[in-house]
Amino acid sequence: MRIFLLIFTVVIFSCNQNKEVKEAYQWPGATPPVAEKKDHETGMHGDKRNDEYYWMADFFSKGPDSNKVVDYLKAENAYTDTMMSGTDKFQENLFAEMKGRIKEKDESVPVFSNGYWYYTRSEEGQQYFKYCRKKGSLDAPEIVLLDVDKMAEGHPYYSAVGFNVSPDNKLLAYGVDTVSRRQYTIYIKNLETGEIYADAVFPASGGSEWANDNKTLFYTATNPKTLLSEKIKRHTLGTDSKKDVVVYTEKDNSNYIGVGKTKSEKFIIIASSATMSSEYRILDADKPEGEFEVFQARMKDVLYDIEHQNDKFLIVTNKDALNFRLMETPLNKTGVENWKEVIPTRKDVLLEGIDVFKDYLVVTERKNGLLQLRIRNINTNSEHYVDFGEPAYAAYAGSNPEFNSTNLRYIYTSLTTPNSVYDYNMETKARELKKRQEVVGGYDPEEYVTERLYATSAEGLKIPLSVVYKKTTKKDADTPLLLYGYGSYGNSLDAAFSSSRLSLLDRGFVYAIAHIRGGQEMGRQWYEDGKLFKKKNTFTDFITCAEYLIKQSYTSPAHLYAEGGSAGGLLMGAVTNLRPDLWKGIIADVPFVDVVTTMLDESIPLTTNEFDEWGNPKNKDSYDYMKSYSPYDNVEKKDYPNMLVTTGLHDSQVQYFEPAKWVARLRTHKTDKNVLLLKTNMEYGHGGASGRFDYLKEVALQYAFLFALEGISK
Repeated sequence: MRIFLLIFTVVIFSCNQNKEVKEAYQWPGATPPVAEKKDHETGMHGDKRNDEYYWMADFFSKGPDSNKVVDYLKAENAYTDTMMSGTDKFQENLFAEMKGRIKEKDESVPVFSNGYWYYTRSEEGQQYFKYCRKKGSLDAPEIVLLDVDKMAEGHPYYSAVGFNVSPDNKLLAYGVDTVSRRQYTIYIKNLETGEIYADAVFPASGGSEWANDNKTLFYTATNPKTLLSEKIKRHTLGTDSKKDVVVYTEKDNSNYIGVGKTKSEKFIIIASSATMSSEYRILDADKPEGEFEVFQARMKDVLYDIEHQNDKFLIVTNKDALNFRLMETPLNKTGVENWKEVIPTRKDVLLEGIDVFKDYLVVTERKNGLLQLRIRNINTNSEHYVDFGEPAYAAYAGSNPEFNSTNLRYIYTSLTTPNSVYDYNMETKARELKKRQEVVGGYDPEEYVTERLYATSAEGLKIPLSVVYKKTTKKDADTPLLLYGYGSYGNSLDAAFSSSRLSLLDRGFVYAIAHIRGGQEMGRQWYEDGKLFKKKNTFTDFITCAEYLIKQSYTSPAHLYAEGGSAGGLLMGAVTNLRPDLWKGIIADVPFVDVVTTMLDESIPLTTNEFDEWGNPKNKDSYDYMKSYSPYDNVEKKDYPNMLVTTGLHDSQVQYFEPAKWVARLRTHKTDKNVLLLKTNMEYGHGGASGRFDYLKEVALQYAFLFALEGISK
């Protein structure tokens, strides 16, 4: 867990200081590595497609080129270190500056559940945290359930997740990953004796769920090669995990599966979901050895999610409802023919999800790209919305495990408002700020400006932009601007605070988020128009946002930068191929850039799960379309902007060889003298470093790259 309870600023530059003539960073005259080429035919449907760097995928298969791969990645790292060597001290200062804003000794807001207050706390100088509880009262003695700081000793990477306390409060199940491949071992700890049982389960996802008998644990078993979630198993305390009973096997490898429990603690639920359809199975939590029953068999192009409330199930679904609607059904009649509408679908509002209480229903909606919380009293049907009052923000329900409660815990943040935890009385509408993320050393939100802008696409669509900058920053053609984007999987980018970002803003950068198609900011259609055969809309939307910011004199191509990670790294590769002239520099984090090769290889983690997002290239029309935008396939002999590309050797989401191959091909094609750097973290995976502070070293490198291009040296 990264606890962003953050912090101070060391050096503040006024706009006038940023407009002074700056001495350009002198890049060392180092020679970049040259990767070996080996012809390898990967085309199909009559298409000739040579992948000369295909051999780079050899690391995990331990083939003949395995050592050569590591040597190449190390050579690229050495080149990056040499090229950035003039910023070493600056990176150290940036790291110290950003770390200095984090309150090192801190504590989360306690959450009440089943008689105990649960919280995490961090200590000065420690990378991780302690998971704790107090019985009945916050004045009670502290009980440390897990000391993750101690557990992580000796591990370059350590992730502890899925904390799951048994109903009798005596046992704790949790998952541990020490490789960063999202392959977890589930352990069980006796909270009365401190004993860690021998019932370890591997490989699994990090989460699990206790039945109400306090001895039966359900969990998701994963495939060690593809990392797909394939089986739900039932483990009985004190037995050999190798004999665990399989209670469900997913036969469709395009579906993710998982197991959970209703908030009411009445039902164990197995969820199976793909991009375009889902299916649930339910079991009485008091009868763990019973048979799971299908709630409603999967339907083509129909997604649904369920929750239990008193005498009924609630269903959020897109059946005959593009932007989703809320339905209900009796406990003993769960088939779709019994579903009754509670909240209809609306053209201008996306119904994202619900949180249930005994007497209240909280509905998370999205309108005009912004989240809103709708509170309904289910006894009187009276309802209201929580008021937030800023032009661009993020607000969502927090941890609310207690079913019989009138209190809603929610989180609020914006580009200028640090992460804030509120308790909201749904009956009286009274609101209490429990905690606001502290920025150590002082932070005044009044010194910064946030804006909500709209760029107009070629077809007349309004594309939202969230923008933040310091009041003293003058917006003109000489102003540096970093434009961030994602635009995939229906994931919406909300305007949230970052204390590390202050290091950019205080040095005269404008920061902007492009809410492009492929996300769901403007409703479900926004997502539908940014995937499969409409994927290119994601890229053209981002370019439209960049052109708008230039036209409105926020910046110019000589000072415009772009950043995106994972599927957002695909975005970076695509817009770099399409409009290399727009950008001074590009940061592509763990980028998904070899779309065709990856989607053809079903042994690679996540491939089959994503056919409905990108298409299946075994079909010619999908192959042709994907190849037409895939960054790796569209590298040409032309000028490219300055680029910093990052990856992790153990990345389970986007394999390291995609960015490595892309950089190697760019090196042989680019006709410019701009900088191209590849940085591989040899110990981490997709999410980067696991500690509270180590990730800031990666941020410091990225910021130093931008500042070097801007001639900012302190």
